[in-house]
Amino acid sequence: MSERPAAGHDAAAGFDAFVAARGDALWRSAWLLTCDHQLAEDLVQTALAKSWRAWTRVGPEGFEPYVRRVLFTTYAAWWRRKWRGERPTGELPEQAGGQPDSDTRRDLVAALATLPRGQRAVVVLRYFEDLTEAETADVLGVTVGTVKSQTSRALAALRTSPRLREENDDD
Repeated sequence: MSERPAAGHDAAAGFDAFVAARGDALWRSAWLLTCDHQLAEDLVQTALAKSWRAWTRVGPEGFEPYVRRVLFTTYAAWWRRKWRGERPTGELPEQAGGQPDSDTRRDLVAALATLPRGQRAVVVLRYFEDLTEAETADVLGVTVGTVKSQTSRALAALRTSPRLREENDDD
């Protein structure tokens, strides 16, 4: 079995161009889901590897939704496993300076981490990836009604999150 689809060099070049153009956006979604830089990289790489064979079948136009669905289903499968992967136990590295809203970002990521995986996936797709309800439903393989209910529950939980509420009380 070859590693590349039968279409050859053109398919490889198209896939490489897709990864170069959309890799950062895929990583951002994965990071928001996992709250871990290395795990997000692993998730994106795994999703791309699983999706590679479908490149010629799905085509460039439909490939991003396909990869996103694989990314989210892979995340869900990883979450169900008992082993969560390696976790460093040493001291945390210093935070990069010069980011005025890093505390807010950290609080938002911490609040997202408290959401159930389905709600977190919906929030990431709807508000960070700016997908419509229908597009989100398609990526996750659920109904639009499920997207709406999960979004409602997630936003209600985020509104009552102590980390995010503290920011609002200071204003």
